[in-house]
Amino acid sequence: MQTETKNTKPFYNTEIPSDWEVRELGEIAFVNMGQSPDSDNYNESGAGLPLIQGNTDMKNRKSFIRYFTTQLTKVCNEGDLILSVRAPVGNIGEATFKSCIGRGVCAIKPKKIDKEYLFQLLIYCEEKWRKIEQGSTFTAVSSEDVRKFKLVISKSETEQKAIARVLSTWDEAIHKTEQLIIQKELRKKWLMQNLLTGKMRLKGFDGEWKEIHLGSLGKTYSGLTGKNKDDFGEGKPYIPYLNIFNNARIDISNFDYVKITELDNQNKVRYGDIFFTVSSETPDEVGMASVMLEVIDELYLNSFCFGFRLFNFNTLVPEFSSYFLRAKAFRTEINKLSQGATRFNLSKNNLMKLNVVLPPREEQTAIAEVLQAADKEISLLKAKVEKLKEQKKGLMQVLLTGKVRIKY
Repeated sequence: MQTETKNTKPFYNTEIPSDWEVRELGEIAFVNMGQSPDSDNYNESGAGLPLIQGNTDMKNRKSFIRYFTTQLTKVCNEGDLILSVRAPVGNIGEATFKSCIGRGVCAIKPKKIDKEYLFQLLIYCEEKWRKIEQGSTFTAVSSEDVRKFKLVISKSETEQKAIARVLSTWDEAIHKTEQLIIQKELRKKWLMQNLLTGKMRLKGFDGEWKEIHLGSLGKTYSGLTGKNKDDFGEGKPYIPYLNIFNNARIDISNFDYVKITELDNQNKVRYGDIFFTVSSETPDEVGMASVMLEVIDELYLNSFCFGFRLFNFNTLVPEFSSYFLRAKAFRTEINKLSQGATRFNLSKNNLMKLNVVLPPREEQTAIAEVLQAADKEISLLKAKVEKLKEQKKGLMQVLLTGKVRIKY
């Protein structure tokens, strides 16, 4: 690649190469705006054609299909680009098979431009759609907006293909890494299902697992009390509800803040403490557990969860508990304890009555190390994906504007 420094012409507030041009989308591609069939024709049985709706997730070129329809108002073909024209406007994907397109999307078929190049251009312009969308209840763009949408393009089809090829290489690397993450996550899930239930034992361990009354391992404590909305936003850190709900171990980069005075008698969090959510809209999400695996000098707990402090770590190792309390077997028992109709709650006393079957301390540590290694591997792969995405973003900024030219 070489940098373009001469022979440029102005376009808005930027310069583009003299052998590039500004074209409207409707000039270089056929645009077919979608139209939703009557709802009576929707079905989930697979009759008719798949229906791509406005809420379709088209990231990574995948079209999520839920409904089918026998009323064919507007149809796209396999390989057509699909653009969301209702909030969120600008998402771009590709139809993987012939489909019916609903009112929230449009189909784009290139006619005077390389398809892969146009696909990359539309990804790059995703934020520009946000600037022209209109609406109050929901935002959208019109057929005229779509057809008159301006794109800066190379006149050379050879250059278009060369640019698309470079960017597609990054897409492929991102896709392969994301697929590897899925495989590693499935492997970790399999390890948890087997190691945390004793179905599979690590080499060198054959000791008996023992059934223990959970309440005998420690005592519970409450979160913040006596606070009002004016107390929040500054002061001392506390663990918010979602930090517990979303993480098996507390994320120490995600704290909120609350005013704590010398007269306050609040419970402080310690290393090894276990936290449980007590309420949720579904029984499957109540009683989510998270463990504090870092040492923080002064840290508090939100008022919508409760803490459980172990008397010692001889029977239950904190690192092991972060996996054990999120495993399917334990979650099944929690689910049985949930109470409610429209909202489900977990009784602290009932939770403490649960019996758990635990391996010896040394085996708990070994199991935790295996699972932590799996987590580290997944984290490294996720970091790699983010780095690849940043690299591609940088490439798009220079290749799709002509700032850097490819030798071809």
